[in-house]
Amino acid sequence: MDDDARYEVLRNNEDQYSLWLAGHEVPQGWHRVGKEGSREECSAYVDQVWTDMRPRSLREQMDAASPS
Repeated sequence: MDDDARYEVLRNNEDQYSLWLAGHEVPQGWHRVGKEGSREECSAYVDQVWTDMRPRSLREQMDAASPS
């Protein structure tokens, strides 16, 4: 990977995150979250916001199964 490249953070409908080269077309099912920067900056952002690695559908299923 090019260390001087600019990246942006993407998120899908399952609340999973990915780094993507800035300026490239976003793949279907992914959305920009508004964070762009170096690879390190974007990785740090993802580390900060993605605190539960489970896909959204699994979290919802587990929440529904747990007693209230």
